[in-house]
This record gives sequence, C-alpha cells and structure tokens, in this order.
Amino acid sequence: MGKNIVQKVIESHLVSGRMIPGEEIAISIDQTLTQDSTGTMAYLQFEAMGVPRVKTKKSVAYIDHNTLQTGFENADDHKYIQTVAAKHGIYFSRPGNGICHQVHLERFGRPGWTLLGSDSHTPTAGGIGMLAIGAGGLDVAVAMGGGPYYLTMPKVCRVWLKGKLQPWVSAKDIILELLRRLTVKGGVGKVMEYAGEGVATLTVPERATIANMGAELGATTSIFPSDEVTRAFMRAQGREHEWIPLEADPDARYDEEIEIDLSKLEPLVAQPHSPDNVDTVRNVGPIKVDQVAIGSCTNSSYLDLMRVARILKGKTVHPEVSLVIAPGSKQVYTMLARNGALADLIAAGARILECACGPCIGMGQAPATNAVSVRTFNRNFYGRSGTASAKVYLTSPEVAAATALTGVLTDPRTLGEYPEVEMPDAFEINDNCIIPPAPEGAEVEVVRGPNIKPFPINKELPDTVEGTVLLKMEDNITTDHIMPSNAKLLPYRSNIPYLADYCLTLVDKDFPERARKAGGGFLVAGHNYGQGSSREHAALVPLYLGIKGVIAKSFARIHMANLINSGILPLTFVDERDYDDIDRDDLLVIENAVEQIRQANVLTIKNLTKNKEIKVGLNLSPRLKEVILAGGLLNYTRNNSGR
Repeated sequence: MGKNIVQKVIESHLVSGRMIPGEEIAISIDQTLTQDSTGTMAYLQFEAMGVPRVKTKKSVAYIDHNTLQTGFENADDHKYIQTVAAKHGIYFSRPGNGICHQVHLERFGRPGWTLLGSDSHTPTAGGIGMLAIGAGGLDVAVAMGGGPYYLTMPKVCRVWLKGKLQPWVSAKDIILELLRRLTVKGGVGKVMEYAGEGVATLTVPERATIANMGAELGATTSIFPSDEVTRAFMRAQGREHEWIPLEADPDARYDEEIEIDLSKLEPLVAQPHSPDNVDTVRNVGPIKVDQVAIGSCTNSSYLDLMRVARILKGKTVHPEVSLVIAPGSKQVYTMLARNGALADLIAAGARILECACGPCIGMGQAPATNAVSVRTFNRNFYGRSGTASAKVYLTSPEVAAATALTGVLTDPRTLGEYPEVEMPDAFEINDNCIIPPAPEGAEVEVVRGPNIKPFPINKELPDTVEGTVLLKMEDNITTDHIMPSNAKLLPYRSNIPYLADYCLTLVDKDFPERARKAGGGFLVAGHNYGQGSSREHAALVPLYLGIKGVIAKSFARIHMANLINSGILPLTFVDERDYDDIDRDDLLVIENAVEQIRQANVLTIKNLTKNKEIKVGLNLSPRLKEVILAGGLLNYTRNNSGR
C-alpha cells in the first residue's frame, strides 16, 4: 500500500510509536521557531532544563509580536531573547525583519523536514511541504534540547482541489470555504493534505495562506506537495539546493476526503466573531466599514501586497476608512519600495506599518467604538482587536482593497479587470537582520530585565484533588478569553503574576480575585475549550491562580497539551449531560487521584455540594499520565534526566 505525504514525513522522523490514528507517536524535530510573545517563556524553560546548546538542525528566534515599545518591557524581553539565543546556538531575527512565518517560509523552510513552533500558525510552512506544527513553548524547549515531540498520530484528510480560481477569487477564499464546511472543530485530530490539479495553479505564498488558517480548523497541521512550483519558489529565494520532490503515492489511502471545485468559489467573508462564520461577500452585502487592515502571517506576502497595490494605484482610500498595511517581511517591504508599489500604496492614503504582526494580535490599530473592521487576518475572536464593541470581518486582500476604496464591504468583481501579478524569478535576498549565534563555548552574558519573573512550576499531583468550581463557561472559549492579548498586556508576557489579574476577565471580571480567595479550584467549559493561539500563558496563568483541573466537553489540541505540560488535569465529561448539573461554587473532589489516573482512563469526581458522582475522561498515554502526576512536563523531564 502506498503512503500519503504525511505518512512519508512522519515515517522518516519516527522515534517511537506506530502510525495508527489515535496512538501516541514521537517524532524528531529538524527546526524550531519562537516569537517574542511566547519566546521569553520558552527560553526561560529551556534554561531551566540545563541544556547548553540547541540540538536541532536550526532554531530561530523571531521578534515580531511585541514591537510596540511604550515602556522598557518589550525592549528588555528582546534583549533577553537575543542574548540567550546567542549563548545557546539560536539564530535571531531582529525586530523589523518580519513575521516569523513569512520569513521562515522565505529563508528557512524545507520540504520534507519537521518544524515545531511556539505559535499556532506554524503550519504556514506546510505551504512549502514541511510538517510544521504549533505547540506550547515548553514542547519547543524540549525539542531544542534534542527531545522528540510527542503527539497523537493524526488522521489524514485529503483535500482535493479541482479546477482553477476565477479572477478576483483567492487562496483566502479556499480556506474560508473549508472553514464554512468543517467549522473551527472540523480539523481536530487531523492533518489536511492538499492534492489535485488545482494545487499546481497555486503559488507557494498562496499555499501558505491556506496552510496558515488550517489552524482555525483545529487541525494538527496542513501540508502541500513539493513540486515544480515549490522548486521555482525556492530557486527565486536562492535555495534550490534545499528542494526535494514530495508527493503522495498514487495508491495512498486517506482517512477522509473533501473536494473543492476552485472554479465555483466566489469571494467569501468570515463574520464576527468566528473564522467559521462564513458567507459570500455578495450575501453579506455592502455594510459600512470604518477600518481596513491588510497584513498578518496569512496575507502579507509579496504577491498579496502587489495585488493590493495594483488595485489602489491612482485611486484614493474612502474618506471614512482608515487603511493600514503591514508587509510580512523586510524582503517584501524592500521589493515593494524598489518597484514603486509602496509609493502607490502611500499615494492612495494607506498607512504603512512595520513588518510585524501588529493589529492581528492586538498590538495597535484597535478600531473605534462600535466600528466595523475588515481584515486579511486569520482570527476575529471577540475582543482580539483591542476593542470589545468592534465587529471584525476576515477577507482576502482583494476584498479588503476594494472595501477600502468604496467604504463598504465590496465584492471585488465589481471593480472590473483583475490585476494579474506574476511571481518574481528572483526575490530580494538580504539576511543582514538575521544574527547567527555566538560560536560554541563563547562567553555570552544573558541580559534579564526587571519585568522577567520566574514562571510557575507545579508540584506532584496529590492523592486528593479538591476545589470549588470557580467558573462555568460555554462552547468555544478561546485563549484570548483565557489570557487576553493586546497592546496593554503583551509587554508582560514574561510576568505571570501581573498577567494573573486579567485571566478570564473577558468572561468574568471578578475571576482572578475569586480564584485567589478560594486558593484555586476547577474550571468547567463546553466544547473546544482553548481554541486559538498556542500561548501557554493560557495554562501558566491559571496554574499560578491555583487551577487544578478543567472539565470540558472537549479541548482544542494545543491548549490541552499546554494544560498537561503545566500539570493541570484536562478532564472531559463522559456524559455531556453532567455539564448541566454542575454549577459555579460546587465543591468537587477526586479521591485516590494517583491510583485512578494510573489504573484507568475514566475517573470519578464527587460533587460534594450536589451529592453526586461524575465520570470524566482522562484518556492519555501512560507517558502523559506520568507527566500529569509529576506536576508537568518540566518536572517530568527533570525526573527522567537525573536533574
């Protein structure tokens, strides 16, 4: 029997386990990436492991999130990351060099290799044929130390692309269509593998856009074949020698299959407040728009911004619209400047932001009160923009540019002739803002600012786990709900005690105070708890507040892993009707917790307030159970390394 692409890459990196969906496997990691929002914590954890030098083929630290410097905090974190990277063998991408996923695609991504990143949109590199997975910082730290990455062997869903996109329809519309069909939970436990004649019509940046938003499906990752299109992209980046062909065998089998006829797609839009709330631009209609933002790791490539420049050339942004554009990398920015496209954008009235994530992660450009913001980003969760009352819509760059001109949500097909843009034969290559690490053995002082605080470390799980229900939540609680990310809070990513005052305040403003008074307890939630960002702060901050377990109908993959890594019990209702019988302030106890966890995958919780027993699932591998019992991955790693 032939193999699909996912099986081929995993097989060549398999350290332990069997490639049977649902079983735990371990794979070796070729490359890692971090960004500064999660990187400080990842490197603090790496230092705590005591490994002198990274053992990957290449590890890169990017500065792209916390670039707004209104105080010393972000600058201090950047200096810490730069010095710790120099000491431990990590390449450092300076502020201004670009968004990690865009730069990694341009300069480091390699077909057939594995990439683990402390950012949920690491799967962007699947556009170049990498098996690229987002994870918590501690998982990345372990990988940098030479440890394998453990995951549940995913199912593989083949997404067959037939036909060719019509003018004014883009790669963004392909992934929005998939989100419309599958929802934000539809990719859980799966890798989306793309195939079909339609793949050859998509450039690598377009494939990367699709792979990027596979994270919004809840997928483990997404991957495209490595073909002549991939080869041409790598040649244009001066890296053709790193290219290899990669495709599924003709008789490869898949667990699921989906077909999308590209020729039948039309411009789509994700409406507030979820990436899967998708309809056609035509159906949503010409709603008034106050702000348009173009950029993010999803849509900030040279191809994206050249199309925007062509649409805006010689025109003027609507007087009631604020248009901001953030190039994805220094390479993109430079090329736009050299060919005159940047001048066209500026002349039209666009405000050019630095090459960074910026408004996508709430770092500036918060919309006005009750404003409508159309963005080419990947997420439109409630409050993520920095303005709770704002309504955020997700679209392609083409829709965004057309909307900026008209002042209302606009189907770009009304603009007339489509501006064709060709991929360049050669990109501008200048890696002067990527700093290599110091030579091994060199003396490097790691600089730590006063904002960097120790991260919380759990203790071994006690035999009796007891606490009250501190909060009961609904479905689709995101990491933005759990630990908000905005311009005010991002500078404190290395300061868990400070962040604790804001934990779950979007759900209940009194939660932090109540958690402190109670000495911790349990959280209860519906389906897909923890969807969104990979930020492990959404586990570390609850840990700091004494959260012992989360009981949910289901969990998002990365957040569940982060809870386990922190030693917090991720429990699921065996009978979802029990969710209705638990209320805030109920007193819960798990007796004989250690024995229960080791002996079975179903635990008994006693609700002492209701005098009722509840069955909850903890269906983990024996290794992950030991991680939980040890009080988290760092303790487990230390225990098994003799430290």
